[in-house]
Amino acid sequence: MTRRREGSSWVLDPGGFALPVLLRELPKEVPFGFLGRLLPTSGRTALRIQAHRMPRARSMEILEGAGAVAETELADGRPDGTARTADLELEAENARELARRVSAGDQELFKVGVSFLARGASLPKAEAVRAELVGRLEALGFRARVPYFEAAEADGAPDLAGTERRPPGYWHTLPTDGLGAFFPFIDEAVLEPGGILVGLLLDDAAPVVLDRWRHASYSWGIFGMTGAGKSFAAALLALRSRWARPDLELYVIDPLGEFGPLAEATGGQVVRPAAPEGARINPLEPAGEDAERSERIARVAAVIRTLFPSLTDEEGAALDRAVAALYEAGRPSPRIADLREEVARTPGGAGRLPALLEVFASGSLRHLDGPTTVDWERTPLVLDLSGVAEAQQSFYAAFLLDAVYARLRANDRPKIVVVDEAHLLARDARTAEFLDRLARHVRHYRTGLLIASQNPDDFLRTESGRSLLRNLRATLLLRLPEVSEGATRFFRLTGAEADWLPRARLPKEAGYSEGLLRFGSAHLPLAVVASTPEYELLTGAAFPSGPPR
Repeated sequence: MTRRREGSSWVLDPGGFALPVLLRELPKEVPFGFLGRLLPTSGRTALRIQAHRMPRARSMEILEGAGAVAETELADGRPDGTARTADLELEAENARELARRVSAGDQELFKVGVSFLARGASLPKAEAVRAELVGRLEALGFRARVPYFEAAEADGAPDLAGTERRPPGYWHTLPTDGLGAFFPFIDEAVLEPGGILVGLLLDDAAPVVLDRWRHASYSWGIFGMTGAGKSFAAALLALRSRWARPDLELYVIDPLGEFGPLAEATGGQVVRPAAPEGARINPLEPAGEDAERSERIARVAAVIRTLFPSLTDEEGAALDRAVAALYEAGRPSPRIADLREEVARTPGGAGRLPALLEVFASGSLRHLDGPTTVDWERTPLVLDLSGVAEAQQSFYAAFLLDAVYARLRANDRPKIVVVDEAHLLARDARTAEFLDRLARHVRHYRTGLLIASQNPDDFLRTESGRSLLRNLRATLLLRLPEVSEGATRFFRLTGAEADWLPRARLPKEAGYSEGLLRFGSAHLPLAVVASTPEYELLTGAAFPSGPPR
């Protein structure tokens, strides 16, 4: 019988050479079934897990400490860049949310020991198995560690208390869901109590039911090429959300005019702000409390500048100064005419700016110069921008979203803001940054975003766009013309998933949309299916002469 021996990074036992691999760092998310890719049945790799439940008091202490560290770094201004700031904000929010769930008994924390063993009849064969394992781990976002001169400690038998000596990288602190992800027997159906039906799994038609209000972020995203059904899917999810929570307030930025039946058939209203005879929304609504004023000034200036991309830095600075002076003057309801007067008085504003702003006085935007007349209390509220000139689409989308943002603080009711064709805001760095900030902060007002756009690459090109995508709790990828390497890496898609998305069936082919739902650690191929009443309501087909008005 072979006696157990230890080398620098291996153990020799009766089964052959065993080479342990530990995990220095775990990814934030892993897809369901990831163990099947890491540990194929044909391979000689084993996984050992030991788990020790932590007392609730110790769990709360750990979570409160983690949240406090992240908030301290944010307060001290230590994060370097938008991405790090977004990560820290999400980390603090997740710590608070998990602490709430631990306190409620929905989750527990565990001290979890994890080690992989690559095995082989000879040392070279075992080393080849380990190299392949490390590569697969790192492809999924794990950071692997080979325990040199600690192999016996990594491979030793556990005790019942979890106090045995282990190398760095062996122990991890995981919640119940995180521990469950390591177990190989997984039902990929997701059924969250109180949620809405998102779709049916393509494998077995099992329902996927999600409750956005259970998670740290309430925001979702839908991406798909023209004809993939993204706007219909957004309307369907919004409709089901309203049915599930009748007190839900629903606002829609609708560049293509596709959400009218949703509003009109459910007691809401359709507003066409670009129509001279339509209800008006003043782009310069008051700034609100003093604490919000500087942020509001920056947003308004950025929105107006989307109309004039040729502004020089000097002209942009003059416009910023004029907007700031307008709000600091304390007018109860400033108008565009007031801004034009302020620009004329501002140093540096005597060049092209007055002529450019003439579009608000005698041009195509003159109907916006006046007080707001929209009834914000009646929702669903669809802001229909069909017919808006292409050069003005980003401006309308941005200032209307800003107006909706101001409404979110009005009460504590749950709210969803749908932004269709969101790439209109991703084009400009300033509006992209506003959209990202919105995604990170609307949760404080019991609000979730539902972003619909044609291609995630429009957002992956900028730091603000990537930050926005990171803060979407659920992302539905419908058919895409192609899946870029950047999208594959960002969403951690497998090669098979990236190859399948350009072939996912369209509604005109299958009668429903096919797509890949990325939700936490799950990557779920599903069908977005509407019942006949839902389809008729959302398309107006149930009403021969159109939906009731």
